[in-house]
Amino acid sequence: MWNDPIVEEVRQAREEHAAKFDYDLKRIFQDLKEQEQRSGRKVVSLAPRRPAEVASGQAKGEKDSEF
Repeated sequence: MWNDPIVEEVRQAREEHAAKFDYDLKRIFQDLKEQEQRSGRKVVSLAPRRPAEVASGQAKGEKDSEF
């Protein structure tokens, strides 16, 4: 199987980051949120959307006119 070097690099970085926090998801999340705050970039959170067919009551396979 062929391995993509960029994917491998990302996986290695993810592994190293997780190991730094003993694979504790709460600590990993906290660190990522702190990095997000320090970055100074604008962070956008979008409200979750319901699937169009559920929200509009349309049958499966029908197109929603909003999109």
